[in-house]
Amino acid sequence: MNQEQIYIQKFGENVFKRRSELKLSYRQLAQKCDVDFSAISKIEKGQKSLEFQTIIELAKGLEIHPRELFDFEFPLDDFIEE
Repeated sequence: MNQEQIYIQKFGENVFKRRSELKLSYRQLAQKCDVDFSAISKIEKGQKSLEFQTIIELAKGLEIHPRELFDFEFPLDDFIEE
């Protein structure tokens, strides 16, 4: 698994954690934002890359700032080429 996939998985874990805290099903979250419930499942499992608008919609549905979905270790060295 490459670094990008790891970050996508960690993002998905944060979506799952917040959805669980709110006691929302996939369908309930989908109703609160413009993201299909099947896509939410794939996002939580780290199986789907995201577009900016999807991140914003998820944050709105989860009632949090988008930055909270990125609350994981994100070493910048992974992206800097020498």
